[in-house]
Amino acid sequence: MRESTRADVLLRLKSIEGHIKGIQKMVEDDRYCVDILKQTAAVKGAIDRLDQAILANHLDTCVTTAIRSDDPAERERVIAELLDLFQGQASGKWGRAARTEHASCH
Repeated sequence: MRESTRADVLLRLKSIEGHIKGIQKMVEDDRYCVDILKQTAAVKGAIDRLDQAILANHLDTCVTTAIRSDDPAERERVIAELLDLFQGQASGKWGRAARTEHASCH
């Protein structure tokens, strides 16, 4: 992951963590359910934006490198990985593609 993306992602995660703690406090304080639901919706939006930032980084780095590779198996692997990811999100489950460390993916 690019250093600038990593810094952005970490800031977003800390913000989400703080928001979650705020929601926990709302539940402890027996706050109005609709107010809590509004906050959980805000967290979902923040997680969606986090996912978008991570995906953009992945497409700009790891996927681009793999697609430009002379290795057809590597190209097929990243395409299958993305398809699996999006199929998993569509069904409410995360993808099940084999996850391995790749030197080009950082």
